[in-house]
Amino acid sequence: MDGSDHSQAATTALAAPPARAGAQTITRAQTLLFAASVGIIVTDLFAPQTLVGLIGPSLGAAASESGLVSMATLLGYAAGLFFLVPLADLVENRVLVLRMLAAAVLAAAIASVAPSAASLLLVLFVLGAASSCIQVLVPVAASMAPPGQDGRVIGDVMSGLMIGILLSRPLASLVADAFGWRAFYGIVAATLALLAVLLGFTLPRRRPPAHASYTELIASLLELLRREPVLRRRAFTASLAMAGFSVFWTAVALRLAAPPFNLSQKGIALFALVGAGGAAVTPLFGRAGDRGWTRPATIACHLVLVAALGLAAFAGAAEAGGTWLPLVLLGASAVLLDIGVVGDQTLGRRAVNLLQPKARGRINGLFVGIFFIGGAIGSLLAGVAWAWGGWNAVCVAGMVFGVVALVADLMG
Repeated sequence: MDGSDHSQAATTALAAPPARAGAQTITRAQTLLFAASVGIIVTDLFAPQTLVGLIGPSLGAAASESGLVSMATLLGYAAGLFFLVPLADLVENRVLVLRMLAAAVLAAAIASVAPSAASLLLVLFVLGAASSCIQVLVPVAASMAPPGQDGRVIGDVMSGLMIGILLSRPLASLVADAFGWRAFYGIVAATLALLAVLLGFTLPRRRPPAHASYTELIASLLELLRREPVLRRRAFTASLAMAGFSVFWTAVALRLAAPPFNLSQKGIALFALVGAGGAAVTPLFGRAGDRGWTRPATIACHLVLVAALGLAAFAGAAEAGGTWLPLVLLGASAVLLDIGVVGDQTLGRRAVNLLQPKARGRINGLFVGIFFIGGAIGSLLAGVAWAWGGWNAVCVAGMVFGVVALVADLMG
């Protein structure tokens, strides 16, 4: 048997009918539990975007290296999606989630006392990988959705995820302003520990039907990617959108701290809070997908993303004079950017979750892992662009990602 045959055999071995979590239909209370859980867990992934101005200098990192702090967690998250989340098709999901949360608690606690930049980057990578348990929870919720309502349930859970992403930045800034950036990771560790206890008592069991080895499971990822063009296309455009998102949010804290804005961490926190409004539209995109509007809605999302970064470049170019109008316009661009990225991710997640219900864990891991690689690249590029050409270079880099996504939409 050659490599291709072996991969196909592994995929076949994993192709039993999907098991429903607890053989029950998801309730409103359970949907809220899933949404709150993913929102809490995802907080530590994006918080470094507004803390780079504090973490980098405190550990001796150069301005061009500031993006590494944000990149480490996102890259770890992507690694977890490729190598840990596929276990959702092999291991009982409740046990898997609780073990990953325990690792996240330990990593966050170590991050709060990390003595050097190298040690912090390593432990943030581990924290990101453990936080990928989010993508074990999302397919569990989807598997409990009534027929034809996958988009609604995914959209509702994604609302919690996106609120967590968008609130992570202002919360981290407020904590750092009052107690320092290390205190934020101490709070993350304590919060995740409490969440693990709650989920230990309430999370429904979901035992996957697969009977394959871990090696076969991982090998089947490439086969799934090869056989599913929708997965390839949606993951690619989602990675571009996430790159544009990360470029903006990694560098905007640096722009807001510079003249003429001169905002403190508390001011940056208030600005970041503005972007949270974008999460309100998440369920709308899930319902748009259920009605068959996926393609036009996706194109609209990418157009909004490009327009948002163009507005951000215009607003952030202010050097003197009044600051209120540029700041308001910059806030508007943040809301538009978040709407575009939230919509793209919700529509893409719905599309890939409908491909093969029997392989939801692996497909979801591939999709989210690929777009978080885009996010990690965007975070790294943000520091380089800022050091090279300032805010305009940052916005141009983000717009390029959006334009490429639009071209892919039109060619797909």
